[in-house]
Amino acid sequence: MIAPQNRTINKFQFFPFHLVDPSPWPILLSFSLLNLTIGAVAYMHGFTYGGYILILGFILTTYGMILWFKDVIIEGTALSLFISQSILSNHIYFISKTISPGPRKNRIAAQL
Repeated sequence: MIAPQNRTINKFQFFPFHLVDPSPWPILLSFSLLNLTIGAVAYMHGFTYGGYILILGFILTTYGMILWFKDVIIEGTALSLFISQSILSNHIYFISKTISPGPRKNRIAAQL
């Protein structure tokens, strides 16, 4: 058997885009919201442990949201200056194109 070579992973990105790492929080929140929904239905229909399932769904949903927001804040503060300026300039461009009064043609009236 050949011994593996020591390789270091280069963390330099060759593109100016910010790609986030895969996150476990969407799947956790989807299951906790399913638990919350099942608990709410069970509680409203008078099942024995419906209230406990509902409370567990609230706790899991709150826990998942806190952890997901923590990751979003950490990723948001780790952006480089170039990416931050790109996001800001694209946001300003989008808003200016949205509110600018461009040529408005009534296509239905033009066809008649």
